[in-house]
Amino acid sequence: MVFDFDQRIDRGHSDSLKWHKYRDRDILPLWVADTDFRSPPCIIEAIQKRVAHGVFGYGVTPSGLLDITVQRMAERYNWVIKPEWIVILPGVVSGLNISVRAFTAAGERTIAPSPIYPPFYRAARLANRAQLSLPLQLQQNRWVIDPGQAEMQGNERLLMLCNPQNPGGTLYRREELATQLAFARRHDLIVCSDEIHADLVLEPNAVHTPFAALSEDAAMRSITLISPSKSFNIAGLGASIAIIPDETLRRRFKQVREGIVPGVDILALVAAEAAWRDGDAWLQAQIAYLRANRDWLTAQINALPELSMVAPEATYLGWIDASALNVASPAAYFEQHGLGFSPGRDFGDERFVRFNFGCTRAMLQEAVARVQRAVEALR
Repeated sequence: MVFDFDQRIDRGHSDSLKWHKYRDRDILPLWVADTDFRSPPCIIEAIQKRVAHGVFGYGVTPSGLLDITVQRMAERYNWVIKPEWIVILPGVVSGLNISVRAFTAAGERTIAPSPIYPPFYRAARLANRAQLSLPLQLQQNRWVIDPGQAEMQGNERLLMLCNPQNPGGTLYRREELATQLAFARRHDLIVCSDEIHADLVLEPNAVHTPFAALSEDAAMRSITLISPSKSFNIAGLGASIAIIPDETLRRRFKQVREGIVPGVDILALVAAEAAWRDGDAWLQAQIAYLRANRDWLTAQINALPELSMVAPEATYLGWIDASALNVASPAAYFEQHGLGFSPGRDFGDERFVRFNFGCTRAMLQEAVARVQRAVEALR
């Protein structure tokens, strides 16, 4: 089957958060992390079949979703898990917030890399917890962290990881994860690992390694958050999974969730199962398309002396250093030139913008042309 990722789908007059933001202006929406690609036929067909049933009462988690999750972790990541370790959630962000509340108390701190996906900051702030930042460092064209540089106070309880890293695009190697595990063990930390982009590995022959798959110790101190939402463009449906091997951690997680975080929509459960059961051919075609987008975008950005971008190993997000532009806010400046990027400030570094290249090639080319004109206007 041939999948057409060049097809332009008009989202400007739909309920799209991404496109609604600039609906009255000539600004290309390249910010929030969903793509402009139609989801795979297997998902659409599964939802249509469920809708045709016509009754939408309270649902239960289908055993098929649990089974396919167990199978997928084993086949793709060589990680053997049990169905009872799985907690179904309406989104990874809720998992971040539950983890902060479940595994830290008043006066205790979380730890997170910086820059990082904004909900990491918000989860700590909303729970009134301080957060220690681990600055990302650029080493051999990869954004990495060195936990050994952390200035610990002794009240840290939760290490919050993001692998693949958002916004930097780093796919952490096994030895890098082992260093993070050693750090967690040394300071007796619980680890919450956001692995929502695990399926979107762009580097040929590279493999995602779940933090919890490192060892028994890693598994028993971890909460792993995964979802088909980014990789199959079904974020608006909201179905995610927390994998928590330790029974005590799992019980605490569920207790905090109880009565606050709702169950998952029945159509979202249907979509998630269909994605992981039947969507891999579409996923591989999308990865090939995104890889070509990434390679072209990286070359074009790095051809401009004022900008630089490390080719992300995973995700469809480019983290662009615009510090040489010498403008107060790169995101605001680019917006004036018709480009709606995610501001680096939201991730922890004002000098950058995040470029969502999960779009058609035509839109990507127009976006780059606008970037070029914006840069030239400052020369």
